[in-house]
Amino acid sequence: MGPDLGRSLVVLGLVISWIGLAIWFGPRVPFLGRLPGDVLIERDYGTIFTPIGSMLLVSVVLTIVLNVIAYVRR
Repeated sequence: MGPDLGRSLVVLGLVISWIGLAIWFGPRVPFLGRLPGDVLIERDYGTIFTPIGSMLLVSVVLTIVLNVIAYVRR
């Protein structure tokens, strides 16, 4: 138990905090959800939204950020 459990709980708390911030500030980013490649299908029976372009952008940005962090930690 000891330090490994404590470290894991701190990391889990930070991850949950980052997810909360993303949910809180996400709607304030004006271009997410309206990029080329984001598919929106509206019909009488419902709406389907698939943000493929936005997912690709977020993936590229997170990859760059995490690689920079990994490089700095070396």
